[in-house]
Amino acid sequence: MDDFDDLDHRILSALHACGTHPRVASAARGLSLAGEHGALWLGTGLVGAAVDGNRRGSWLRGTALVVGAHLASMGLKRLVRRARPSHVEPLVRTAGRHSFPSSHASSSAAAAVAFGALGTYGIAPLAAAMCLSRLVVGVHYPTDVAAGAALGTLTARLGARWMRGRAHD
Repeated sequence: MDDFDDLDHRILSALHACGTHPRVASAARGLSLAGEHGALWLGTGLVGAAVDGNRRGSWLRGTALVVGAHLASMGLKRLVRRARPSHVEPLVRTAGRHSFPSSHASSSAAAAVAFGALGTYGIAPLAAAMCLSRLVVGVHYPTDVAAGAALGTLTARLGARWMRGRAHD
């Protein structure tokens, strides 16, 4: 193990230790469940489209960017095939056995950028908590989460102009 891998392991171990507190573990589990397959962000986008009729198209395109980021991360997982951490006991079950990049982080960052462009700035702290939860529950290395967040941010930034669309969708 090189120094970089060692640092990845040590940061994960330290954050995973926070999950020994019952409230922290419960919150991290809840966030992990809500973020499975981008469900929280898909729901947010669909609710936004339903209640903000003037920008319905923008909300739906932003939601499509979240889906795109999630699908891109799943594709990268199949290429990279990095195993999930084995030196900590996970607090949740995972849908797959590959770790890099974090799909939760990809969809969360995409949601923060896309929905933030629509003025919903409260999404960013929740997205950050979602990313952190993946470390607390012990199913990703910090580099998995960082790469996922970068992928989601890039996806949403590349699609920002398309997402905003016409002034009157």
